[in-house]
Amino acid sequence: MSFQAEKALVLDHYDALSRATPDTVAEILSERTAPDWLWRGVRPFESRCGARDVAETLWQPLLAAMPGLQRRPDIFFAGHSDRATGGVWVVQMGHLMGLLDQPFLTIPASRKIAMLRYAEFNRVENGRITETAFFCDLLHMARQAGLNPLPRQTAQHLVQPGPLTHDGLLYRDADPAEGRETLDLIERMIGDINTRARFETPEQELAQTWHDDMIWWGPEGIGATYTIPRYIEQHQRPFRTHLSDRVFNGHVARLAEGSYGGFFGWPNLSLTNSGAFMGVPGDGVTRADMRVVDIYRRAGDRLAENWIFIDMPHFLAMQGVDVLGLDALVPTV
Repeated sequence: MSFQAEKALVLDHYDALSRATPDTVAEILSERTAPDWLWRGVRPFESRCGARDVAETLWQPLLAAMPGLQRRPDIFFAGHSDRATGGVWVVQMGHLMGLLDQPFLTIPASRKIAMLRYAEFNRVENGRITETAFFCDLLHMARQAGLNPLPRQTAQHLVQPGPLTHDGLLYRDADPAEGRETLDLIERMIGDINTRARFETPEQELAQTWHDDMIWWGPEGIGATYTIPRYIEQHQRPFRTHLSDRVFNGHVARLAEGSYGGFFGWPNLSLTNSGAFMGVPGDGVTRADMRVVDIYRRAGDRLAENWIFIDMPHFLAMQGVDVLGLDALVPTV
């Protein structure tokens, strides 16, 4: 099945946004979104309904802080999801880049280039965007402005590149068989995580679905890591050691096209910080949710690259840690 109509709608939406100002962005958003458009964003944006609410929450402050904002996509694909509301989703991932000339939220102006990592899932039906998940890495942007609210992470802080193969922008529809292969591999990988007790070692588990030289492009607070052994050392082992009682809550959307696929949840996981995950002391009791986006590149019969977005401000706030002083920005009911 072709996704050209859905892709064209989302690309037109982005093109119009590229010309938006704080004064015009609400009207521009309304041109291609449903009146009851459900929009989800990381803390402090949260869930919103309709173009005006989204404009006032995210786009007006962002465009005021970073005039001349550029969208620099690295990955673009579409597909059917059989999760939650189902339907056709169009996914884009990359950076929003501009000069941070005014404060954004609690992030101070630097008057330098700033790169805001983002991943966005848009559900399209009847010629309108009806549902969106917009994940961005606010802690990564804060670090570029000179803030470092968390202890040094285990992996590496980077402005992260796109795919090694530079083929992630699927403006033309890919062979459906390739997408099915990618989604099947992602499903197998998730199944291995949920049944990891059957593997003798983490290396054995990961070798089933990952290349030895895998790249895991993690969010600020964890960082990026390269190769299976370093991934285990710098992310998987700390994650599994310091977080306990993990409950998987499912995904809102999970899809693939060609060699690319991904998912998001709201939330994906509920866990207990029983150690000191990301340097934050855990009491072993308090439950916290992880809202997560994963985007994958498949190479042959293994996964080669993985870009991860986690709503860290939300996850930490549920543990009583307001890393960016966002509490004053979140309306209370």
